[in-house]
Amino acid sequence: MKDAECEPNLITYNSLINCFCKFERIPQAFEYLHGMKQRGLQPNVVTYSTLIDAFCKAGMLLEANKFFVDMIRVGLQPNEFTYTSLIDANCKIGDLNEAFKLESEMQQAGVNLNIVTYTALLDGLCEDGRMREAEELFGALLKAGWTLNQQIYTSLFHGYIKAKMMEKAMDILEEMNKKNLKPDLLLYGTKIWGLCRQNEIEDSMAVIREMMDCGLTANSYIYTTLIDAYFKVGKTTEAVNLLQEMQDLGIKITVVTYGALIDGLCKKGLAQQAVSYFDHMTRTGLQPNIMIYTALIDGLCKNDCVEEAKNLFNEMLDKGISPDKLIYTSLIDGNMKHGNPGEALSLRNRMVEIGMELDLCAYTSLIWGFSCYGQVQLAKSLLDEMLRKGIIPDQVLCICLLRKYYELGDINEALALHDDMARRGLISGTIDITVPSVHT
Repeated sequence: MKDAECEPNLITYNSLINCFCKFERIPQAFEYLHGMKQRGLQPNVVTYSTLIDAFCKAGMLLEANKFFVDMIRVGLQPNEFTYTSLIDANCKIGDLNEAFKLESEMQQAGVNLNIVTYTALLDGLCEDGRMREAEELFGALLKAGWTLNQQIYTSLFHGYIKAKMMEKAMDILEEMNKKNLKPDLLLYGTKIWGLCRQNEIEDSMAVIREMMDCGLTANSYIYTTLIDAYFKVGKTTEAVNLLQEMQDLGIKITVVTYGALIDGLCKKGLAQQAVSYFDHMTRTGLQPNIMIYTALIDGLCKNDCVEEAKNLFNEMLDKGISPDKLIYTSLIDGNMKHGNPGEALSLRNRMVEIGMELDLCAYTSLIWGFSCYGQVQLAKSLLDEMLRKGIIPDQVLCICLLRKYYELGDINEALALHDDMARRGLISGTIDITVPSVHT
């Protein structure tokens, strides 16, 4: 432009900012915003709206709100595009109060709502399970003569499926057929998800065939839904075969798909098979997320493969991934059962150091384990700790500790503990602590 002796204007900068925002390159968009201001060009409604929309799509709602406030401060009136971006973003995070507040502001400012705005609001209501309000909005739109798009019908259909209102969901499909609105991949996926929730797997496969007849190919989301459903009804082989089917059809296998497969295999006690798919996933270049690590570590611990679980735990730490509470609890339980009470205690201490609260499962594993290993004073101190935090142990755990006191010959301690537990309501009736052969 310089060679042609043509200076960039506001339209030029807005076009460049819009281009970078569309490709999610917000830092580069900001460089041009800065360059625009350096040339003495003031951002207009288009500039602000473009950046607000980009922030919303990136999940950076705080930044979007800052720009919105600044836009008003400099005297610019937000348009329907600006408001709709913010409304949609708030609906997606479940903040419907803020979304409807913005909708009210739109009307007060004389900014007309468009079908995209209404779609965002209806989708938010459906996602939040507020189906009566969603129906009222849908009815109001029909009464006002709006031409409703496929996305609105799909949102309402999804809401009915999620609310397990299958009859009304089917009514929506029928209404779509009357209006010659063909179901798209999203709607088919929602229908399959709803059927899988009801364990109607065969009906789900029938929908797949219906899709194929319409020239549509199922995506990774649909296949992941089916894999998870097959595991839940105990059809492990069928679930695993679906992964091969995805490969044969050239469907991209995502981390989420591998996560469903690995989690399902672990829950079925097939931890080593899960490890194989974990290794295959990493070889393809996919990086495991926290969900996959959690499922696999838990599965390995439950299958007495504690060393492998520890290796994965260390791998997580090396990658800068913070283990969650379930991982710590699984490793505590696994180490206790594997004869490593010291390592279990170290894991507990680590949780305390990083400010992670132990839950009922973690305390149960620790108290049960230390009781079995004869470290009753430590077990008792952990019991006292969990009670101070308001976490109530079950009676079986309490009896386990009482029995161990007896077995070690600490009759007076056992009697005192028995009376304290009875007073707290932790045990009911009279527990015969003189019988050491009780199985816990």
